[in-house]
Amino acid sequence: MPSGRAKRKHREAEKVVKMSVNVAAHLVRIHVDREIFESPDPTTGKALYALAEIPNHRELFREVPGDHEDKLVPRDDTVIDLKKDDHFYSQKAVTVGINGEPFETTETRLSFEELVKIAFPILPTGTCIEFTVTYRDGPPSNPKGTLTAGHSVKIKNRMKFDVTATDRS
Repeated sequence: MPSGRAKRKHREAEKVVKMSVNVAAHLVRIHVDREIFESPDPTTGKALYALAEIPNHRELFREVPGDHEDKLVPRDDTVIDLKKDDHFYSQKAVTVGINGEPFETTETRLSFEELVKIAFPILPTGTCIEFTVTYRDGPPSNPKGTLTAGHSVKIKNRMKFDVTATDRS
């Protein structure tokens, strides 16, 4: 006859098997950066980042069908309902034009100051240089406009920036 300790170990092992079966019954195949993963459904944003080992400096997006912006997956305990073969991608590089030159970045926003540094790695000399930054072909939230010092703008692939310097002496 098994001892009380052996019975407890057997019950604990049964619980583990039952939990594994329950989780396996709710596993969904998903794709992250073209790799296949199996994830419990539902899951959380934090769990998806951990599952695909997305570094802290990158963001994860859920692909949305049609002509809509893909959705940012928050890196927290927000519940995410999955569907079989959902596709996600970590922040991918986009190419923007700055004064007609291509510039590749993985950032989702660029600031006035960053754009000036990219356009003018060596700042022009003069007594009172002022910069103007305009953009076009942006995402639906900001398709075109002027960027001012201290501000940033959400970017998308093939967005165009014009950065000009003027000497106000």
